[in-house]
Amino acid sequence: MLEINGKSVYNSLCMGKLYFYGMNKRTVKREKTDTPETEVRRFMSALTAAKKELHELYEKALLQVGEDNAQIFQIHTMMLDDEDFYGAVINTINVQKVNAEYAVSYTSDIFARTFREMDDEYMQARASDVCDISERLINLLSDNSGTDTIPEPSIIIADDLTPSETVQMDKDKILGFVTFRGSQTSHTAILARTMNIPAVINTGEISPEHHGKTAILDGFSGALYIDPDELTIQEYKKRKALEEERAKLLSELRGKPTETKSHKKVNLYANIGSPRDLAAAVQNDAEGIGLFRSEFLYLEASDFPTEDEQFRKYKEVAEGMCGKKVIVRTMDIGADKQIDYFKLPCEDNPALGFRAIRICLTDTKMFKTQLRALLRASAFGNISIMFPLITSLSEVIRAKALVAEAMQELEDEGIPYKKNIETGIMIETPAAAIICDMLAPEVDFFSIGTNDLTQYTLALDRQNSALEPFFDPHHPAILRLIENVIQNAHKHGKWVGICGELAADLTLTEAFVNMGIDELSVSPSFVLKVREKIRDLD
Repeated sequence: MLEINGKSVYNSLCMGKLYFYGMNKRTVKREKTDTPETEVRRFMSALTAAKKELHELYEKALLQVGEDNAQIFQIHTMMLDDEDFYGAVINTINVQKVNAEYAVSYTSDIFARTFREMDDEYMQARASDVCDISERLINLLSDNSGTDTIPEPSIIIADDLTPSETVQMDKDKILGFVTFRGSQTSHTAILARTMNIPAVINTGEISPEHHGKTAILDGFSGALYIDPDELTIQEYKKRKALEEERAKLLSELRGKPTETKSHKKVNLYANIGSPRDLAAAVQNDAEGIGLFRSEFLYLEASDFPTEDEQFRKYKEVAEGMCGKKVIVRTMDIGADKQIDYFKLPCEDNPALGFRAIRICLTDTKMFKTQLRALLRASAFGNISIMFPLITSLSEVIRAKALVAEAMQELEDEGIPYKKNIETGIMIETPAAAIICDMLAPEVDFFSIGTNDLTQYTLALDRQNSALEPFFDPHHPAILRLIENVIQNAHKHGKWVGICGELAADLTLTEAFVNMGIDELSVSPSFVLKVREKIRDLD
């Protein structure tokens, strides 16, 4: 038995044959040409065809993995439109007088290497996107479908799967993922969490001689056991049976109240990024939407979304939740969510820069467009408005004043809206957590965003993989800030929730309940797990 260890990105177990995806990928040959203009025309034709394919993949991905994850194909289209990339390919053809396939491969290697050598983990992950669009172009130039058919349910082994590869795979044939490289933000990791299957990354290269061998993938420990011995197999079967029994028990919690044995009620909501995520929230019996990330409406658009476009999206979610609470966070653009048409300044540290509420309070016309859309949609359901990245009382007062202005405009126009709509703020900066007693009288609720709160409190860039050993979301400072926020909210008669990653951390659920938390908002797939934990508490 051979044991290989990596980093787990989803806790689950599976056993099956190993399938080395892309093992027989063709090598691109360098060929000289006397007619570079012909190769340029071939390349431009492939570029057009690739964009068409990406649009079709986007539509397919919407149904399979939701809008948040499907957006990667729109990003790929933008990369194909990037003048630096296609200009470099054309220049390589003309200067080196080579075939288009080689020019694409040559350019891809340079761009991918540049991304991999960056310090930022998010940018490192973009190397696979470059490889993805380049492979697509080469396949089109070579009249090759580029597909790799998986014959039977298997554990997929690959260097670092691209988004196109993961979406085009037959999901019924995937038992788990193992990649030699990759990151927590890679499409492979996202897909694994969406599909609830085990995934392990950063194993280092695994020899293809193991293709077809039986293996056990332990997504809890991050281990892959190739040719497992009988003792390991029996242990796996016991653990798998327990896992399946837990899943069955969890399904029986649908419709059950989220409360402790002593009848302490906790509202259990879901985080979503688009109306297409509603199905997962409803399927997992979420009691409301605790975080609707409205910035995805901007990320998927080529220009600022209009009031009517936003209204239709918010209305769809409000109606889909049938009167249950829907908390919409006003757009949180900036930091790692950059959009070309916003024309944001280039910053040395965008996480501490011009983002979120700072953009909204500067471009008030754009902000009021979103507020008007939200207020109009509130007439069709139970919508609440939440402002991100608050650091001062003046920001809250200015944001609420703009809400009042939008209300008055709709009143004058005779457009219905919910007049007593709740407004709240994200507590995700130490400043907001410390002065929460001053902020509480101005809002209806707090929602603690633990991801950024941890980053800013510990002075750690959460996108920097080199700092991962120092990133401690259980740090006493974080827990003290959370408890302080809960206490001060309750003193002023306001409710408080948590919508960051810690909301789904079962090791902290009891602590949060003891602190008096009123609401937890988690990814849809974690709703029933958190409900089970809360119902076990006394």
